[in-house]
Amino acid sequence: MTTCHKIFLTACVIICVATRADAQDAASEKNDIAFKLTSSYYDVSDSSHAFDVNLRGSIGAHTTWVGFYKDSLGFKQTRTGYEYRGDFNLIRTVASVQAASGGFAGGSLTAELGNENYVIAGWGRTNLKDYYNLNFDPNDAITLGIGSRAFKKTEVSLFHIWDDRLHSRQRVTHAVIRYKPTELQRWIIDVSQKQGLISGDSFIRGYAVSVTYDFGNFFARIARDQYVNFSNDTQNRFSLGMRF
Repeated sequence: MTTCHKIFLTACVIICVATRADAQDAASEKNDIAFKLTSSYYDVSDSSHAFDVNLRGSIGAHTTWVGFYKDSLGFKQTRTGYEYRGDFNLIRTVASVQAASGGFAGGSLTAELGNENYVIAGWGRTNLKDYYNLNFDPNDAITLGIGSRAFKKTEVSLFHIWDDRLHSRQRVTHAVIRYKPTELQRWIIDVSQKQGLISGDSFIRGYAVSVTYDFGNFFARIARDQYVNFSNDTQNRFSLGMRF
């Protein structure tokens, strides 16, 4: 483990302990901070690999996060961000901003219109600085889709994301199922199809699938992604995390 990794992980622990203590002191005021810690390992078909650690803290409608990514090719990046969730009866919104080392900055706004059945719309922009995209979808893009909570213990959504800025013809369509069989368990299955231009103006079509299982405060995720981030590589992802 490098010195940079040690410093980062130590900072995460200090933040967790200190902030959690403050939150417990404020429990009577219902101001507890909910944390989510995720660690991930990425295995890529070009024989490279990467690690990522992300810590999120939420209180009410507000969420902030800090993360660190490093791959075996030498690229590393620290990131931070803020998200606000608004609930206006028939309209629910998520507005977020993000910054990362190397000068990257970006933001997005997503909305759901409806209750049991709803429409999804979103828009995102970045300053086009170097950034390892952990969303694995175009960031300078428009999102449109539909969703439903009409099924017992199940929510389904279908949405399409396409680049509207860089003329890359990159598009990704997601079908997502969220199933909660018990109060302690939840499954999330995300199947996606992508197409568009990659380096050298080659046009590709590929698929990705991820499966997430939650049990209580713990969760695990596994994914396989062809042409990850519109590159020539296939990536396998493994994540473990906890909420506290």
